[in-house]
Amino acid sequence: MQVRFPPGVQIMTRKEAIKFLIIRSIGNFLLLFAIYGVIATFGPAIYFEINYKIIQTRGIRYEVVEDITSPLGKLLAEKKGQTQPGGFGNVLTGSTKQILIPYDTNFSLLIPKIGANARVIPNVDSTNEEAFLPVLKEGVAHAAGTVFPGGEGNTYLFAHSTDNFWDVGRYNAIFYLLKDLSVGDDIVVFYQGTRYNYKVSETRIVDAEDVSFITGAQGGEEQLILQTCWPPGTTWKRLLVFAAPK
Repeated sequence: MQVRFPPGVQIMTRKEAIKFLIIRSIGNFLLLFAIYGVIATFGPAIYFEINYKIIQTRGIRYEVVEDITSPLGKLLAEKKGQTQPGGFGNVLTGSTKQILIPYDTNFSLLIPKIGANARVIPNVDSTNEEAFLPVLKEGVAHAAGTVFPGGEGNTYLFAHSTDNFWDVGRYNAIFYLLKDLSVGDDIVVFYQGTRYNYKVSETRIVDAEDVSFITGAQGGEEQLILQTCWPPGTTWKRLLVFAAPK
């Protein structure tokens, strides 16, 4: 029995069918790759934004342990892995009052408003990518040539100096929410076992080439400066957060 097809209907040969399947498979792969690229690119930023919105909605308050040497401080430090905030589940269902324990009392930075808690690596050359990029995967860098907490001049801490937005999760996680800090917000630094308390005094966007706060760090009033790239994932500008001792 001969099958007749309506006029205008083309019959696909075996070769054409194989070609069609190959093209469709490649198309599906490219589509999935594009979806993955979007998630990889914007996922970290979306995560931090949602996480912070939940913190605000639930009214979660982060507090830095008052005395790390007290019995309570020592107990919390021993359980540090269980008490550090940041897990999405902890933000969703955990207590609305959470304690931040410094990762290392030799040098750590804590920002209660955004739940940031990071180890600080001292004396990092801010002009040498080979020196600072590996450091930024581990924590926050202290710019070499700037003073340490308690000294006269600028203590300059920076995180994230990469030119790809998809590296936000690798380098900029710690400082991604610096943009949400306002005048009066608390910042705490532990250095050589001593706690230093600061309040945000100003935020400023400057040119990427502006290194005056590093080169002119010595002397003058004590000041803490936090730096990240702006907008996130670019090297176009720098967002600086200035904080003065309380």
